[in-house]
Amino acid sequence: MRVEAEAILFGLALGDALGAPTEFLRLPEIKQTYGRSGIQEPPASFLYTDDTQMTLALTEGLLDAGLDADLDTQMNAVGMRFVEWLNSQDNDRAPGSTCIAAVERFEAGFGWRDSGIVASKGCGSAMRVGTIGYLYQNDAARLREVAQASGLITHGHPAAVAASIAAAYAVKLALDGVSVAEFLPRIMAFTDGISEDFDAALYRVGHAGAWTDEEAALDHIGQGWVGEEAVALALYCVIRFPDDYVACVRRAANSNGDSDSVACIAGGISAARLGLEAIPLLWRDRCENHEYLRDLAARMAQAAHPQG
Repeated sequence: MRVEAEAILFGLALGDALGAPTEFLRLPEIKQTYGRSGIQEPPASFLYTDDTQMTLALTEGLLDAGLDADLDTQMNAVGMRFVEWLNSQDNDRAPGSTCIAAVERFEAGFGWRDSGIVASKGCGSAMRVGTIGYLYQNDAARLREVAQASGLITHGHPAAVAASIAAAYAVKLALDGVSVAEFLPRIMAFTDGISEDFDAALYRVGHAGAWTDEEAALDHIGQGWVGEEAVALALYCVIRFPDDYVACVRRAANSNGDSDSVACIAGGISAARLGLEAIPLLWRDRCENHEYLRDLAARMAQAAHPQG
């Protein structure tokens, strides 16, 4: 079970690192900088962004509180980890304004249910929930509850709520060995009635899934700055390259818009599906804080599968 947790952590962190240099670039600019095929390898530093930093903070908070603790205990622990991230000297990776403002509100005394920005449907809550899919793989109801609550700390819009639930649930589906052909209908059923914006984004994935022009398909789905588009784009990449982690995250990183968040979400899902060996060993060994990621994976496995 540890190896699955390790795969998810490295999968999302390295997708994030690959997409980091292209986050604010349009595809023509990416190709001008990196060649016709776009970016192919993470930069020499192999640094991930605030997406992975917040994923790690969220995971540590859940482990601090305990996976069976009540929501208030868990979300207060997660909120405190977010405050640590907010004030860390490493919080210099272009963090989202909504996450910053909401965590400042939590630090100032707002409860976790009230600290989030109600009107925001940015992708900052969906980009960080991949490990919830692992920790609650065998309890879908609890997965939904924790994913939704963890998002509300920063983002209150229904589309952001649906995106957070969906991103965590997609990791569960991947771990369960569900065919990628079933991802969209199962996720739509799991998030039914939460957000029409989110539903519309998934429909666009269905529309564009068979297009031969991948770049046109990505543009049809969106740019990923909002939660529903980031998750939809990530799912498109996973479905497009179901058996190739590297191709999946490369496609996500070479896109218009919030490429690091899309590649982070897609990387976690793809790695959950394909396993640790699908991620190049060189990438893993050079990833920022790789020993810490391995240690965290061991603690995740112990918490989720104490008899394993």
